[in-house]
Amino acid sequence: MGLLTRRHRGASAVVLAVACAAPALVGTAHADAALTVRGSVEQVQVTGAQPNARITLIDRRGKRVEGRRANRLGGAVFREITPGSGYAVRTAAGKRSKRVRVLSQRSAPPSTKVYDQKIPSDGYGYITMRDGTKLAAAVRLPAGRKAPYPTLIEYSGYGYANPKGGESSIADIAQLLGYAVVDVNMRGTGCSGGAFDYFEPLQGLDGYDVIETVARQPWVMHGKVGMMGISYGGISQLFTAATRPPSLAAITPLSVIDSTQTTLYPGGILNTGFALSWAKDRVEGARVATATTGQRWAHDQIRKGDKVCAANQALHPEAVDLLAKTRRNRFYVPSVADPLAPNTFVQKIDVPTYLACQFTDEQTGGHCPTLASRFTGTDKKWFTFTNGTHIDSLDPATFTRWYDFMELYVARRKPDLSGLRALAPAVFQAAMGVKGVTLPDDPIQAAPTYEAAKTAFEALPQVRVLFENGAGSTTPGNPVPGFEGTFARFPAPGTRAVEWGMTPGKFRWSRTSRPVNSFSGNTASENLWTASPTYKWTAPDAGDAYTWTSAPMTSATTVLGAGAVEAVVQSSTPDVDLQATISEVRPDGKEVFVQNGWVRASMRKLDARKSTRLAPVLSLRRADAEPMPRGRATRVTIPLYYQGHAYRPGSRIRVTIGPPRGDQPVWAFSEVVPRTGTSDISVSAGSKLVLPVVPGVQVPATLPPCPGLRGQPCRTAAAG
Repeated sequence: MGLLTRRHRGASAVVLAVACAAPALVGTAHADAALTVRGSVEQVQVTGAQPNARITLIDRRGKRVEGRRANRLGGAVFREITPGSGYAVRTAAGKRSKRVRVLSQRSAPPSTKVYDQKIPSDGYGYITMRDGTKLAAAVRLPAGRKAPYPTLIEYSGYGYANPKGGESSIADIAQLLGYAVVDVNMRGTGCSGGAFDYFEPLQGLDGYDVIETVARQPWVMHGKVGMMGISYGGISQLFTAATRPPSLAAITPLSVIDSTQTTLYPGGILNTGFALSWAKDRVEGARVATATTGQRWAHDQIRKGDKVCAANQALHPEAVDLLAKTRRNRFYVPSVADPLAPNTFVQKIDVPTYLACQFTDEQTGGHCPTLASRFTGTDKKWFTFTNGTHIDSLDPATFTRWYDFMELYVARRKPDLSGLRALAPAVFQAAMGVKGVTLPDDPIQAAPTYEAAKTAFEALPQVRVLFENGAGSTTPGNPVPGFEGTFARFPAPGTRAVEWGMTPGKFRWSRTSRPVNSFSGNTASENLWTASPTYKWTAPDAGDAYTWTSAPMTSATTVLGAGAVEAVVQSSTPDVDLQATISEVRPDGKEVFVQNGWVRASMRKLDARKSTRLAPVLSLRRADAEPMPRGRATRVTIPLYYQGHAYRPGSRIRVTIGPPRGDQPVWAFSEVVPRTGTSDISVSAGSKLVLPVVPGVQVPATLPPCPGLRGQPCRTAAAG
């Protein structure tokens, strides 16, 4: 969602010691009372050193572990330190700090006493973590309600804790629904202490500590809390829940990723559009709060006299360089990539889960459904998938189920939205820029008691697909599905691979002779999330792409899943970047975008352990990269991102293969450019389109409006 990149004024070089740090983890140097050394999770953190002074980390035997200079604010972080006791810091003058303990990644802390702290029952404050770091938090209460409150945690590196209102937060919606929300800034961002590193294990453990601390507050209902959030605030739930905090009631991740790689390096090609710009903003948001850098709200706090916020800036310069890390890891390195890929650890999550995401999400991309089959740690799990934009995880049908879930598993009360129905049009107009949207009728809320509602909810199939989102209203493009399908699991039972043979063809890959598609406007409610976004989706000129179109469908065909284009390709250059676009050519002469897939041809090798015919996975390992063979064709599989699309009789499927063209709004690519500036590409006989087809879905006979499907541009179909 929205990107936070604002600025603040610098803190003093002489920072304050953290008053509430866990005593067992803190030592003060003999010679300098301002120097503070803390053990953390596989880290040792130093504040109060002389700016730019040389300091050395030593082990219990006095042996040097690592040396470095303090930053300009007198802070330093030693990372990847083996857990254990007896570590100390030695200054250039030879003085040693007291010894500290370095913690492991174990979820439970050495002592739960840290959770006995009190935090504000309303408004702004700080929550102390197991290592003594203080995270900024804002407690936002529901108007007109009395304690105790059902309580939700919203947690990310955005400016959630801003006392004036959280950046990209959905707390105001939860407050309307009767929930208290605790908005927390991740370590190293805004007014929070520590140094930022994108989803390092310590961030998940911070989430554990936040949950356990908040759950013990006297104003929290049931002594347990839930988590909510969309995008960054949804992804953080997966990392936190995998640590299994005992006081976590449920999670509701919305518009999330299955792995960092499928958004940042689709097909092995760097996404220089949304993904890289988002990373740049995370770097900016983790900088020291000054008048020109960092998060502006933190600068405002410091100007108002917030000494904790000022002191917390000391470790912000120690943030890991996310952009450098991105460049270094363009190949798949399991030890780096897997800890950042929720699909490798969501099986650890053991609490009730409601997850929703979109096949055509312009920000995170359409790869989230991979997660559904990986949630093996809980049998209370429900998933909603649909076409649509990043905000459509809050469309009326999804929102209603999200609300039901939170009422049943966090508030533990019978869901009832009757008193808020009148507010729905205003809420959806503010969030999505659409008018006249109301909430659907809901059988769960019609149940007479909490027990009956919970029984009815738990009888729902685990997977719901909202097909043709945008076609179910009298106003085309409003976030209402045309129809829906439900399934016991995902992939859906009965899914089969259907293949279409593609005819030979050729094109010239050229960076300069092709149009670049785009959409103009903001990615929020001003444009792309509205009922009629401004897309520029043009057909390629003759010779600039390969196009194949199937014969007309003889019956309704529902595609649900990933699939692939298995192309037999010959290239005149050793490497080339390819994008496959799937679209529907309708009997009325309209063409509707369905989905994309990408591959860097030199990284075409599949991971045999992870791949299936309907969900191929590229290896992306450096050792498996191989130039295209000279003078002969080879098979290049282009994995497709997920889709849920119904083709009616008379419609045809079109495959377009060419350079990455920007068909995914706000995504762009750092492409391989041949020395000649062009590459001649031929697609040979034996090439196939393979799609997952699901039987038994009742598809309405009438074509949906075009344009009208959310996240799916429409144009007049070119011949082919």
